[in-house]
Amino acid sequence: MPESTLNAQRLLPEQLTRTFSEHFNFVTTADLEPLAGVLGQARAVQALQFGISMQRHGYNVFVMGESGSGRFSYAQRYLVEQAKQRPTPADWLYVNHFTEVREPHALQLPAGEGSRFCTDISTLLDNLLATFPAVFETPAWQQKKSAIDRRFNRRYDKAIDVVEKLALEKNIALYRDSINIAFTPMHDGKALDEAEFAQRPESEREKFHADIAVLEEHLNKELSSLPQWKRETSNELRQLNEETIALALEPLLSPLAHKYAEHPCVVAYLQAMQSNLLKTVVEQLVDEEHSDALARKLLEEQYSPNLVVGHAPNEGAPVVFESHPTYDNLFGRIEYSTDQGVLYTSYRQLRSGALHRANGGYLILEAEKLLSEPFVWEALKRALHSRELKMESPLVELSRVAAATLIPQMIPLQVKVVVIGSRDLYYALQELDPDFQEMFRMLVDFDEDIPLNDETLTQFAQLLCARTQEEGMAPLTAAAVQHLARYSARLAEHQQRISASLADLFQVLSEADFLRHTAAAKLTDAEHVDSAIAARRTRTGRVSERIMDDMLSGVILIDTQGAAVGKCNGLTVLAVGDSAFGVPARISASVYPGGSGIVDIEREVSLGQSIHSKGVMILTGYLGSRYAQEFPLAISASIALEQSYGYVDGDSASLGEVCALISALSRTPLKQSFAITGSINQFGEVQAVGGVNEKIEGFFRLCQARGLTGEQGVIIPRSNIVNLLLDEAVVSAVEAKQFNIYTVSHVDEALCLLSGVAAGCADENGNFPEGSLNAMVVTRLRTIAELDVLADEQKPPRT
Repeated sequence: MPESTLNAQRLLPEQLTRTFSEHFNFVTTADLEPLAGVLGQARAVQALQFGISMQRHGYNVFVMGESGSGRFSYAQRYLVEQAKQRPTPADWLYVNHFTEVREPHALQLPAGEGSRFCTDISTLLDNLLATFPAVFETPAWQQKKSAIDRRFNRRYDKAIDVVEKLALEKNIALYRDSINIAFTPMHDGKALDEAEFAQRPESEREKFHADIAVLEEHLNKELSSLPQWKRETSNELRQLNEETIALALEPLLSPLAHKYAEHPCVVAYLQAMQSNLLKTVVEQLVDEEHSDALARKLLEEQYSPNLVVGHAPNEGAPVVFESHPTYDNLFGRIEYSTDQGVLYTSYRQLRSGALHRANGGYLILEAEKLLSEPFVWEALKRALHSRELKMESPLVELSRVAAATLIPQMIPLQVKVVVIGSRDLYYALQELDPDFQEMFRMLVDFDEDIPLNDETLTQFAQLLCARTQEEGMAPLTAAAVQHLARYSARLAEHQQRISASLADLFQVLSEADFLRHTAAAKLTDAEHVDSAIAARRTRTGRVSERIMDDMLSGVILIDTQGAAVGKCNGLTVLAVGDSAFGVPARISASVYPGGSGIVDIEREVSLGQSIHSKGVMILTGYLGSRYAQEFPLAISASIALEQSYGYVDGDSASLGEVCALISALSRTPLKQSFAITGSINQFGEVQAVGGVNEKIEGFFRLCQARGLTGEQGVIIPRSNIVNLLLDEAVVSAVEAKQFNIYTVSHVDEALCLLSGVAAGCADENGNFPEGSLNAMVVTRLRTIAELDVLADEQKPPRT
């Protein structure tokens, strides 16, 4: 690398942040039109529109993105708009299947007709109660019933008369009441009592008993047809009742049959209902003694339709969001009642689920909740594949309680399911579930951040206008919008992008409006926004303040002045809950002759995670290729993040680690007034890292607390310039030349800054200039390699 390229760049204050002052040329957001769509998600909007318009089977939608990006609110808002333009789906009712009560039938009626049909059946039941049993008290029915009774009585009386005549011939009297028939002896035309009969001669008494036996046998013969007479009478009476009931039902049911003549399913139900009523009227309204309330309840349990899904006419397609997608909430449930410990149910206890209510429209579900419920995911796939909605109770079937259940008729299913979830869940389902891609062919991908341009910045201001109007907040000044835009860009960690995490933005907006209200201001200004952001940091800053106190008191060893060999200040980011903050950490390296290689202490004690270990291996490759071309890299070295007792991940410390290692090799002290972060590759090129703003501010706060000297600063990768959106205090300190921020693109640039010694570039023969830092490293490594060779020569030969 030519020496002319080894120049670290000191950043100017204007490179450390972005102000947005030139983009918002309005006074307040009250001057703007509210944003009607979604902010900067053109790809997602286009995909959602296509997916909703596509009516072919399998084109259900998975909305992918991070929580707080507006994915849910926009999808729901768009679906509501589209639903208004679609036809209103049908109403669905369950009715009694009189021949098989365990298999209720489903009736389909146009929107609004379901509730009307229920009202009509309710009116019919009222008319039934008013009609029966009064219809059996009319003179016509009484006369016909009396005629039937008289025919039976004449047959009966005729048979008895024949026996009575025979009895009189034998001087025996026949007595009968409503139940019994008895024979009594007579003497001189007078019936004898038991005492008088006992005084008669024995021969006369024996003759009487013989005559009684003959009469009883004759009586049995005459009455042998009595069961048949009763059957015939019962049949005649039943026929009379049925004719009477049919005549009474005709004026009640005919208007309904005529009204719903265009719906064969309803006509068939009314016919089945009429046939069943012939039995029910007699059993429940005539023969049994029931109060009107109980009789009404019994009729409702048998004949009132169960409206499971009803719609108002012309309301459009339904949009249903099920926030708790359990099996019952999604597919409906069969409820049970108990009577003396016995569970029972009926078609009236069928309850609709979200799929019933969304049928013919749209159903919105959250992927994480959907997948956490037992049975639900597989059942949803079955329903979407078969396009039929089956109501069952899998949990009841798995329980040990014996209960009769129902098998309701399945309902045709035509619904567009919109599942909202994270990227991790989407890719996991794609990999693990072969049916997923067939059922959810449309992906709507919401970006995590939004590119900045004039259009998106205008939409950003309009979004804030819409939010303030929806929530009843005060308008924002242009300066307040600028600071919110800067806060959103800070969340995105990019000067040319803003974060799509609208939830965080709206929280700051709400808190700023509260501070405005507290200050009795009419407009939310920049100071309110800044105060809200500062208050959020304060609320979540307990851990960072405790760490800062430990560094200032010397519990955590971090130097901000002087120089030391094998030591430098690295920069880390700690995430605690919903807060993240930068913390400097000392990186140390030690080198000595041996063959152990470079030991990553964090990995050896199982605290270093895979990416951090990868960074250490890469710097090992860099040292070998850079310095050990003419001799083996035969050293023992160890690298550690001092006073780090938790897991360490990421390769952003690899630049600091290689600088500390080279310092230890060359015995060159490094300035402790600098902190450094960056990732390197095997060619020594410095690569971008994450969390650069928090890292810089973490070291700045320590230096500020100890006193800024103008010598302190931070070294970051040059490719991270676009990510800088630093706090105003840091920008002001840089502007006052009290603090410095340098960018580097190669390890040698960082070494020059940290050591104050030229790193040196190799000539065409691979030799570094005498006295340069790299030359000192080569010299030290050659010496160690020679010691290793000498040690091998002095070893006794093997036998």
